[in-house]
Amino acid sequence: MKKKPAPPTKGKASVFPNAPQALMDELREWIQQARISAARVVDEHLCALYWRIGTRIRMEILKDQRAEYGAGIVSAVGRQLEAEFGRGFSEKSLRHMIRFAEVFPDKQIVSALRRQLTWTHFKRLIYLDDPLKREFYVEMCRIEKWPTRTLDKKIQSMLFERTALSKKPDKLIARELKALREEGKLTPDLVFRDPYLLDFLGLRDTYAEKDLEAAILREMEAFILELGVGFAFLERQKRITVDGDDYYLDLLFYHRRLRRLVAIELKLGDFKAADKGQMELYLRWLDKYERREGENAPIGLILCAGKKEETVRLLDMEGSGIRVAAYWTEALPRAELERKLHEAVVLARQRLAKDERRQQRLEEGKE
Repeated sequence: MKKKPAPPTKGKASVFPNAPQALMDELREWIQQARISAARVVDEHLCALYWRIGTRIRMEILKDQRAEYGAGIVSAVGRQLEAEFGRGFSEKSLRHMIRFAEVFPDKQIVSALRRQLTWTHFKRLIYLDDPLKREFYVEMCRIEKWPTRTLDKKIQSMLFERTALSKKPDKLIARELKALREEGKLTPDLVFRDPYLLDFLGLRDTYAEKDLEAAILREMEAFILELGVGFAFLERQKRITVDGDDYYLDLLFYHRRLRRLVAIELKLGDFKAADKGQMELYLRWLDKYERREGENAPIGLILCAGKKEETVRLLDMEGSGIRVAAYWTEALPRAELERKLHEAVVLARQRLAKDERRQQRLEEGKE
């Protein structure tokens, strides 16, 4: 009598009903990294392709100066390419590519940037009309490795207009951006802002300095995002003892790219002249007892509810290594934010131009 064959076994699956978690985690990480790398390589090649297409269509359009000819070419090419290759080559997409080629005419610059920025970054950047503002965001995206969502937030919060850099003459702005691009040189004017938007702290009506500090510590991740990439939190209420007297610095940070300690004092009211002396004491102490070899001198940031411009100018705060900035705890409508920052930039540039003219007259002996 023949024996019945044994039923097929499920092999090791019966022994290992689930794969080891550590193994699965490692394999998942490899797969995800490979997918990200592959997508990045594809995006690089697409950016190069889009630039070539935009450049070539621009050349075709420039052959004939008539506007209707150019519009007709783009429309016709878009219809045919979309039919063959899909929506990524529609008329609307081609206009993005043409704008890309107009804004970035230098092939070498595009070749360098496409390794660090995605096509989504470029589409957001190419429609910024001010070339210096656009270059600022390009460089900050590059060095701080912003995802496109962060770039959108920075543009919406008018980061460029809130930097000290924006209040300088165009020639000086271009010089600092060139140094950043070619030498990686980051200056305090590129790092510090005014005002700082702290609406994420959720502070309303009346609050004390300790409430402001506690809210910042609670929302430290968002606070550092507003400060900018490169800041590392070190201590709160840093004890500083001088001649037996104890003082307490509100917040102490370190900025990696500036390679210096950053002391932050929080003030509920307007900036006062006495605030300078207090911060100078803190900076001198930090320079003597906390500064390490190879670091630059500590720098101070006084965050106030209000900033008195003339007081700040007369005290030459920047000459003492101290920045003064206002903070806003409530978000403003976009139009109001734009108006306020535009006025601040115009006034700052007017004051700077006036100071330069006065200095020139002094040098010529006319005053």
